[in-house]
Amino acid sequence: MTDYASLIPISVVTGFLGSGKTTLLRQLLSAPSLRETAVLVNEFGEIGLDHHLLQHVSESILLVENGCLCCAVRGDLSESLRELYSQRERQEVPYFKRVVIETSGLADPVPIAFTVLTDAVLQHHFRLGNIIATIDAVIGSGGLVDHPESVKQAAVADRLVLTKTDLCGEGEVEPLVEELRQLNSSAPIIQSDADRLDAEFILAEDMYHPDGKAREAALWRQAVDGQSTEAELADHGHGHGGIYSFCLQFDQPLDWTAFGIWMSMLLHRHGENVLRLKGMLNVRGQTSPVLINGVQHIVHPPEHLDHWPDADQRSRIIFIVCGLSREKIENSLAVFNLLANSPAMEGVLGHAVNLENC
Repeated sequence: MTDYASLIPISVVTGFLGSGKTTLLRQLLSAPSLRETAVLVNEFGEIGLDHHLLQHVSESILLVENGCLCCAVRGDLSESLRELYSQRERQEVPYFKRVVIETSGLADPVPIAFTVLTDAVLQHHFRLGNIIATIDAVIGSGGLVDHPESVKQAAVADRLVLTKTDLCGEGEVEPLVEELRQLNSSAPIIQSDADRLDAEFILAEDMYHPDGKAREAALWRQAVDGQSTEAELADHGHGHGGIYSFCLQFDQPLDWTAFGIWMSMLLHRHGENVLRLKGMLNVRGQTSPVLINGVQHIVHPPEHLDHWPDADQRSRIIFIVCGLSREKIENSLAVFNLLANSPAMEGVLGHAVNLENC
């Protein structure tokens, strides 16, 4: 089977209506390193890429000035991706090595991720990359309160990009940043108008990118530090619609089989409410950390770091959940860890698949 990291990454740019998705995408695709990109747009309207205006995308595939492909999703996303790949193989379109899907403002990005991760044909050619959510800083917290779609988009994102911050007054952005950190502690928050955008980091570098996985692990480690107070507040009902993030740490190495069984049971029972799951695990018998990354019911194949970044080898797991109790999740995993160390369970756990094949 093809190495998962070598598959074509599909990143998703999402965000509420008018939050600046297309403007951000135009900025990102201006980077020379991202020229070989195919863009799928699943809504009709004015799509401006690199100052080349496409009015009401009407052709199946158009080549824009920066060398990227742009086409509209017509009907089933899976069929569109299959056809795009076939056209690349037949050399009917310029070669591309990544795909970006720009969603409509009301779209839930999870079904897109589910399609990429579970479609039997797509799995041989594509993998999920980063989910990027744009947040309108002018609307601020009001946008999250009034539009639950925005909350879901922000909660499942790997990158949060604040737009229109240049239109905000002094001190107006910080409360929104803190609110987003409570909602999604693992995603870096980038101000598109204040920061020099690192297009590679936002769009290309993910858990399977050669230069990205170590940085991703570092971001997750940082998310764990200092998050307990915010997580405890959120766990008592202060999240948007019950959505909040929290982080768990474990001092002792985890048994991979016990953890896998526990995670499978959790996602089978509560997958709809486990929006994201990310972690860097100290797995018993492994000399380097193992990275895990999941979207609701579906979990990416695990990825190994070459080595531990420092002497701190605790396992760290970040959850973004809706309406689930942190205490119950933590307690249930603790029980499985105890069972893994019980002689009575050794025979049961010994029959499960090993780390490399999971």
